[in-house]
Amino acid sequence: MSKASCAAEVRRLTDIPNIGKAMEADLVGLGITTPAHVKRMDPLKTYDRLRDPMGQRHDPCVLDTFMAAHDFMNGGPAQPWWNFTEQRKKLLGKTK
Repeated sequence: MSKASCAAEVRRLTDIPNIGKAMEADLVGLGITTPAHVKRMDPLKTYDRLRDPMGQRHDPCVLDTFMAAHDFMNGGPAQPWWNFTEQRKKLLGKTK
């Protein structure tokens, strides 16, 4: 399945670059069910809401993925999620 090359082509969550079935399930579980929701979501708040049953956060690369999806839906180019790692580290105040 190919991914959308721009936000206007996105019809379902899995059309967004970096969003596969597992990430789609995480988003839907948080009530983010449409591409428009991804466009409006706050990636950090969404990541903070995504915790396992024991209250533990998921891997930080999930935040990178949310940031990439949000950026894409707001007109940014399709980029691999790891292009957002440095931005995430700055956002969280981490240098490693």
